[in-house]
Amino acid sequence: MSTPNEAGEQPIKDAAQEQPENQDSLNAESGQAVSGQEEQPTEEQLRQQNEAIFAWYNHVEAVLKEQFADYEVEGQVGQHPGFGPLFAYTLRLDGNSWSCGFFLNELVHTFQNKENPVQWLSSFFVDLIRSPESRPLPAVPQTEEDAKNLIDQYIVPYCADTVRSEFPEEQVYVDLELHPEAGPVLEVGFPAIKEGNNTFALPLQFLLTLHLLNRDPADPLVQALFRIHEEHKQQV
Repeated sequence: MSTPNEAGEQPIKDAAQEQPENQDSLNAESGQAVSGQEEQPTEEQLRQQNEAIFAWYNHVEAVLKEQFADYEVEGQVGQHPGFGPLFAYTLRLDGNSWSCGFFLNELVHTFQNKENPVQWLSSFFVDLIRSPESRPLPAVPQTEEDAKNLIDQYIVPYCADTVRSEFPEEQVYVDLELHPEAGPVLEVGFPAIKEGNNTFALPLQFLLTLHLLNRDPADPLVQALFRIHEEHKQQV
């Protein structure tokens, strides 16, 4: 990851939600990053893409500096081969630090569609700084075997335990599947639901990346199950 800046603050207050001027350029680029289009961009397109990426990086950093003004804020920009640009930010105070990362496309989507994106963004750091100890980004696995062990021994069991604990009165299906395009995925669902959609799946690489960004890998699975559960209740 390359490193731009610093400075910061605490809990949540409303902040100006101005978005980067070249957001349209970024929307197109982030969509390409996710969909994996293979057209080679021109030099001018690459320049515009980089400008858009760093405009969003600076925008998010400015929001964090306003929300956590008592903290030093610094950040990094990286690129995931499958999920596109990534931003990671660190808050520092009194010798401790707390780090969290985000996918660019989720930041664009959230700031354009959520009612209170600033609160959404800040909530990750509010949760982290409740810990009196530093919470740096987890160490990146150095080999494929290390990554496989992390997935098999921690991420999959953790996600399975978490989704089942969220629905103690329900039978929750959790299993590994092989998707023809996404590769190995973790699938969760409600076997008792017979009508309509009853499962949701995410690639194991996505769950691993969430973990490495200091995010809860089970959270999108839990949220998806709540949506399925709610949709089923409405249909019934």
